[in-house]
Order: sequence, then C-alpha cells, then structure tokens
Amino acid sequence: MANGSNTDRTPDEKSRAWWILGVNTFAFTVCFAAWMMNGVLITYLVDNGVHSWSPSEIGWLIGIPVLTGAVFRLPLGIATDKWGGRIVYGVLLLFCAIPMYLVSYCNSYWEFFAAGLGFGFCGTSFAVGIAYTSVWFPKHLQGTALGIFGAGNAGAALTSLGAPHVLNWLTDSGQNLEGWRNLPKLYAALLVMTGVVFLLTTTKRLPVGSEAKSLLQRLSPLRQVRVWRFGLYYFFVFGGFVALAQWLVPYYVNAYATTVALAGALAACNSLPSGVIRAFGGWLSDKFGARTVMYWVLGSSLVCCLLLIVPQMDIRSPGSGIMARAAGEVTGVSDSKIVVRPKVGEPRKYDLKRKEGELVSEEERASRVLVLPRSMSWQEPVVETGQQVKKKELLARGVTQIFFQANIWVFTILSLIIGAVMGIGKAAVYKHIPDYFPDDVGVVGGIVGVLGGLGGFICPVIFGYLLNATGLWTSCWMFFAVLVAVCLVWMHLVIQRMMRAEAPDLHVRME
Repeated sequence: MANGSNTDRTPDEKSRAWWILGVNTFAFTVCFAAWMMNGVLITYLVDNGVHSWSPSEIGWLIGIPVLTGAVFRLPLGIATDKWGGRIVYGVLLLFCAIPMYLVSYCNSYWEFFAAGLGFGFCGTSFAVGIAYTSVWFPKHLQGTALGIFGAGNAGAALTSLGAPHVLNWLTDSGQNLEGWRNLPKLYAALLVMTGVVFLLTTTKRLPVGSEAKSLLQRLSPLRQVRVWRFGLYYFFVFGGFVALAQWLVPYYVNAYATTVALAGALAACNSLPSGVIRAFGGWLSDKFGARTVMYWVLGSSLVCCLLLIVPQMDIRSPGSGIMARAAGEVTGVSDSKIVVRPKVGEPRKYDLKRKEGELVSEEERASRVLVLPRSMSWQEPVVETGQQVKKKELLARGVTQIFFQANIWVFTILSLIIGAVMGIGKAAVYKHIPDYFPDDVGVVGGIVGVLGGLGGFICPVIFGYLLNATGLWTSCWMFFAVLVAVCLVWMHLVIQRMMRAEAPDLHVRME
C-alpha cells in the first residue's frame, strides 16, 4: 500500500494523490446525490397525485435503493482491493446510469421498485472510494484524506435542496407533470460524465503487501460482538442520516404543509452539516478520543429526539372540576356560579372558572411562530336547576385545552443539531476500528458500512409502518430515541466492564 513516509513520495506523487482524492470525492458526491433521488421524486409524485402510494409503500420505495447500496458494499470493497479503484469506480458509475435512466420510463410501483434496486448500487461508492483513497496516502494522512472524502455525503443535501427546484422547472411548476421523467435522465447523464472523467483522469493502484485471504477469513471478524456494536452505532449515525435525508421531505410536506421545494431546502439543514462536518468529527476523535465523542454524540442525539417526539396538538382534556360539598338541591346555574341549597343550613355557592376567549387565534395558528405550548382551563356546569345532588357529586366538569404548534423553525434547528452530531459520530465510529482491529480495518470497516447502509434502508420502512400504526409523523423520533438509548446503555456497560478488567482496584475505590 502506498502508505510510506511523506518524504518518500515525489512532488508528482503527492499532487497525483490529492487529485485522486478530489475526483474520488466528486464522484462520491454525485453517487450520493443520485442514491438519494427517490426521497424527493417519490414525494413529488405522491404530493401531485401522479401516484397514490401509502406511507409504508413510500417508505419501501425510498429505502430500496439504500438496501442495494448497503448489501453490496462489502463485495465492491473486496473487488476494489483485487482490481483497483479506477476500474471498479468507473464501471460502477457507468452501470448505475442505466437503471437511473430507466426510472424515466417507470409507471407502476414495482417498476419503480426494480429501478431503485438498480441505481441503488450508487451507495456502494463509499466502500470503493474509501479503499481507493487510502492506497494513495501515507498512514498519518489517511484520517484527513478519508474525512475529506466522507464530506461527499453532502450529495444528499444537494439532492434535497436542488431536485425539488429542478422538478418545478421540468414540470412548468406542475403544469406538465410528465416532465418529472427528465429528472432521472439528468442524473443518468451526470453519472455517465463522471464515469468517463474518472476513467480518463485516474490511475490504477492496488494495495501492496496485503495478505491474501479467503472470503471466509475476511469475514471472520463477524464472530466478535464488538463489530456488531460498532455496526449498531453506525446504523444510527449513518443509516439514520440516510433515512432522514429522504424521510424529512415528506415529513415537512405532510406535517407542516410546506411545498416540496421548501421541504427539500429544510431537509438539507439536516443532511448538509452531517456531510461536511465529518472531517471535524475525525479531528475531535483524534484529540479527545472516539469513546468520549460517542458519549456526546449519543447523549445529545437522545435529548434532541426526546424533544422532537412531542407532536403538533390541539386537544381538549378533562381538567379540575367542582364537586358538591354537601347533598342538596340545585337552585341556580350560570356560567360563573352554581348554587346548591342543602337540607340544613344556608345555600352554598360554587364559583366557576370561566372560559375567556380563544386559546390561539387563527392568525397565530397560521404564523408558525409559537414556540412554547399554550393551555387554558375552564369549568362547565353538568347539573340543572331543581336537580337533587349527593355529597361529592360532580357539579361542574373541568376542561383543559392544550395547543402545541411544534414550531417548524425549532424543529429544523433540532434536526440540524442531530444532523451535525450524526456527522461527528460517523467519524468517531470509524476511528474505533483501527484501534481494535488494526489488521482488519478494511474488512471491519466494510462490514460496519454494510450495517450502516442497512439502517438507511430499514429506517424509512419502519417509519412508514409506525406512521400507519400511530398516525403520528413524530413516531420516527420515538424509534430513534429507543435506538439511541440502546446504543448509549450498551456502550456504557461495555466501558464499565473494560474499566473493571483494566483497573479493578481503582474502579472499586471510585465506586
């Protein structure tokens, strides 16, 4: 592998390495943008009545390209080690253009499904690019180079931000809906051009000195639970990022009644920082340790998810009522007072809490600026004049009205925070791998990448079923909250066990 000291490389080799990194990153950005296309396209087609798919069907169509990109990451990574990144990446780009182009001819659910399986191979570009980039840089620069390469995740934001505007332009703002068919053609053309440039401007280089292993030997790290734990972390930080890059578009359209174009722009607030901040996450992991960074990543993600769980609501609930303090006859009933004459003694007056105006005006409902919940309580008589009541019988029921707008801008800020910490977490997870598997970085990294990619496929499908079952768009945050809590607890228990094993006496004194 070309990972000797920096002084051993000629200026020409150094410039060639940085050129390869630049082309690699550009190709990864293009692939990632194409990989995420269904999130915008499927939402646009359903929103404009071209197709009437259920939330679970939308989840499958959004997730199916991610499935292909996840499952085939490891085989494509092994192929890169064997034949080199130039030929594998170039052929991958040209191949993916074919099913991408065929999307323009799709008319049924299963046609979209099949085409998604095909262009989903764009997602394998991560494994190819990681392997191809690493052979051009010495070990002390690989972290920086791979962090820069990983910024290609921002391709998801480019699709979320740009594709809705392109669709509006292609369809004359919805006047010619069939114009959507040109969008996959544009993506296919971009893939072809990138593939041609890649093949013409890059150089073949294979890892040298690597030990030949059988497929069974390469997969042997799967026997270690630690690999699966790292994979679960990546399932959230990468898979969750991929899922949200697509799911947030229909989320905004349905939960906040935005246009697809605005939804794409707001969804980019989640995916853009997650892509570009990855290099910073690598630096943090080097400086403070990947374990510490993961504590902050999972902890802050859990807090944000819990805040996002609360849905928009306008509900009436039973409140504090009034009960008779003694038996008697009701002699007066009004909005503000109930009078009860007991069998013995003076009449008793019960003051009621009156309803004063509306909790939220129509102008405030439409403004989208209400941040905190609002509530109002009042009491309504449930008895009539002349009615006999017993002691502790209900005279007036309490009513509480609660309105929570789930402010779109607060939602977007919290979504941005989650996207940023996911980006940091992606780097932190991969920082763990060479520490624990120094001789199997490629294989373990590939397996962890597969599990992360599967998260990007599975999460939208789960989101769709949860939405069908609960009717709440915030159910996706409920799922993430549970997932993050499991990761955090599992990591903490493992770390505590490691501390006991490494320094049992010190651990006992600390307890």
